[in-house]
Amino acid sequence: MNNLKLTGRKPGEGRSVIEVGGIRVGEEFVVIAGPCSVETEDQTVRTAVAVKAAGAKMLRGGAFKPRTSPYAFQGLGLKGLKILDKAKRETGLPVVTEVVDTRDVSWVGEYADILQIGARNMQNFSLLREAGKSGKPILLKRGMYSTLEEWLNCAEYILAEGNDQVILCERGIRTFETYTRNTLDLSMIPAVKAESHLPIMVDPSHGTGIKFMIEPMSLAAIAAGADGLEIEVHIDPPSALSDKDQQLRPEEFAAMMKRVFELREFMAEKNGEAAKRGDLDNGKGPSGSRDVFADATD
Repeated sequence: MNNLKLTGRKPGEGRSVIEVGGIRVGEEFVVIAGPCSVETEDQTVRTAVAVKAAGAKMLRGGAFKPRTSPYAFQGLGLKGLKILDKAKRETGLPVVTEVVDTRDVSWVGEYADILQIGARNMQNFSLLREAGKSGKPILLKRGMYSTLEEWLNCAEYILAEGNDQVILCERGIRTFETYTRNTLDLSMIPAVKAESHLPIMVDPSHGTGIKFMIEPMSLAAIAAGADGLEIEVHIDPPSALSDKDQQLRPEEFAAMMKRVFELREFMAEKNGEAAKRGDLDNGKGPSGSRDVFADATD
């Protein structure tokens, strides 16, 4: 991938760290959590309080929802952004929310700490350029039919505008499998770490579309070396206006987070032991191959 002038990883180059409100994505493990859609102030604030208590470091919530059907709930727009701002003031959690239109980038950026560009807009090149000009950190999701090279080239559009604050997010791709909503491609974690310096997170909620799969795929993502997770949480999933089948209740999220922290601690201890033995040498294992766990420690 020699055409990746800005996102490509050069020999000996370290990994990028994106700082948002004192949180260092790429250096510390970060969980972003919250509802698929902002529906009411009570729903959003209560969810924000719950996910923070469970260990989430950022709040997600959709104010603008690009949906497959034009008749599905499209989000509350500006009202939703104001609700997210209220939740941020209540909890102190930085806000991650999607922007879908070039005309909205500047004013959505007044409310969001991170602008999310969703899978359907990954190759919206005008939007990528405008997001790059905003100077805001960008969470760039992988398109549902996109290759690694196409994904990284879309990140190039943002970096080419002088904005190097890009976080990649694997959220599943469309395959022939129909059991899951998408096929969560965890092979992208080590692939991205081999080819790029950018942090990579994983969204197992959209990646599977099935609640009981979120925890095991989250743990698998951690084992593969992900820099963080994006999880959908709702105080009452059956009543959700979008994606009700893939949103965890706060108590389910809290239980999952305990296991997330346990696995992270285990991996950190193992990496520490390996480093003492000299098994880790600038991310290389004993055989000379890359050890993705070396990039996963806090």
